[in-house]
Amino acid sequence: MSWISDYRYTCLQKWALQILHSTGRIPNHIAFVMDGNRRFARSKQLDKIEGHSRGFSKLADVLRWCVDLGIKEVTTFAFSIENFKRSNEEVEGLFNLAREKFAKLLEETDRLDEHGIRIRVIGNILLLPEDLQRHIATAMLRTEHNDKLFLNIAFAYTSRDEMTQAVESILKSDETSDDEPLHPSDINERLLEECLYTRHSPPPDMVFRTSGETRLSDFMMWQLSSSVLYFTDVLWPQITIWNFLASIVAYQCDRCRMERFKSGERLHSTQLAKAGEFYSLRVQKFLHRIDANRRKLLIALASN
Repeated sequence: MSWISDYRYTCLQKWALQILHSTGRIPNHIAFVMDGNRRFARSKQLDKIEGHSRGFSKLADVLRWCVDLGIKEVTTFAFSIENFKRSNEEVEGLFNLAREKFAKLLEETDRLDEHGIRIRVIGNILLLPEDLQRHIATAMLRTEHNDKLFLNIAFAYTSRDEMTQAVESILKSDETSDDEPLHPSDINERLLEECLYTRHSPPPDMVFRTSGETRLSDFMMWQLSSSVLYFTDVLWPQITIWNFLASIVAYQCDRCRMERFKSGERLHSTQLAKAGEFYSLRVQKFLHRIDANRRKLLIALASN
């Protein structure tokens, strides 16, 4: 199964896409909590891993819908650090599925290049098996020059771990370079945000969660302060393009209220800037080191 499907639209579906694209604002970034794979498997008397495999197939459809609607960035919650608590059989089955899918990705990089899709895995990938680390790092490096659609895959991820890693990177800043270390006055909300895995991504405009759960499960808690939350009872492998388009309609209806909220955020940001909260050369060098070190790690993992 390809990472992006050859979904065939009906005439009615094409018309609905055109209407939504022409009459309202389209989200720039959508985050998906792909919940319900195991419940789907139980309902169909399938193995759990088959449920997860069907879930990946659905992701390929969703990516096609996003590309055709003009959405620029997609983040998916694929594997939580909490999932390590599941049975060894299920965890190893998920890793095998990930190995299979990343191997498939590396076979079809020309197709990803055609659509301009860049793969970024966010999470503590050093917690994963070494061969899976290698697949992930290779996929990220191979697609790093694409810029039409960014696909962020949260794997071995929780928000708490992401924030912990960000704090650690700041605390260790004076240990990793001969440059001038950060000053206590440099450490603020903006700097911490720049140290997250998502530092090069805008916050999600909308979070779409399936299966009837109305919680965020430690997913992107820092980034979702102004995101529209959309919940549906449909299990992830069973969502249709109409479920997806309904979420876009809900987002567009909520847009006016969200704009008023964001105008307050912009005022707050302006006030911070007036207070002198600009990046010093010292901070700029530190952030450059973060990017350089993360890429060096990917190169090392890919060569293992």
